[in-house]
Amino acid sequence: MFEGKNAIVTGAARGIGQAIALDLAAKGAQIVICDLREEWLEETAAAIKQAGRKVTCKELDVTDHGATQSMFQEIASESGSIDILVNNAGITRDGLLMRMSEADWDAVLAVNLKGVFNCTKAVTRTMMKQRAGAIVNIASIIGITGNAGQANYSASKAGVIAFTKSVAKEFASRNIRINAVAPGFITSKMTDSLSEDVRESMLDAIPLKRFGNPEHVASVVSFLASDQAAYITGEVINISGGMVM
Repeated sequence: MFEGKNAIVTGAARGIGQAIALDLAAKGAQIVICDLREEWLEETAAAIKQAGRKVTCKELDVTDHGATQSMFQEIASESGSIDILVNNAGITRDGLLMRMSEADWDAVLAVNLKGVFNCTKAVTRTMMKQRAGAIVNIASIIGITGNAGQANYSASKAGVIAFTKSVAKEFASRNIRINAVAPGFITSKMTDSLSEDVRESMLDAIPLKRFGNPEHVASVVSFLASDQAAYITGEVINISGGMVM
């Protein structure tokens, strides 16, 4: 599916980002994986190499505009093209608004929203020259529904959704497609540690009565990044087991 394509995945050290990088590599892409610390990427890189694919690890703080611009220029120069970008890097700093610090608000907006701006801006010049490219942003159903205790996270992911739609309109004429996915409850170390009562309460809200896994998200991302989705741009696909319809 992605033979001869070069892809960048941010926040690729674990969870959804790791699954996306592995899926793109399994389908033929050459991968650049990024995270805040290069050593965090060792597990993902080893799995990609085991699959027989080329992988490059980059240490990147997506909130640093200058560093992001420089790194993406370097990647484009080294690889010759950037065909796919997946903006996955994200954090949470949960808390009720009355107790939420300005630092926690700023940190979440900086990584989750400004990071998407920085990376998208950094890649679009290359994609415009190519007159081709696919960008997939990782949003969240919380950016659609809101959630008590997550005002910062919800605002950042709602911003990602609006950003996706706006930028998709700007770059469609250059054959650059920009879409988003909005995951719901996805299995992670956090969900594994939940009490049975909390798990049951969460499952009650999901029509399919089960959590998703990172691979469910990865397969949709790969579809949106592929030529199979050549006529899809500006869309947000919920991956929530029916929680949001």
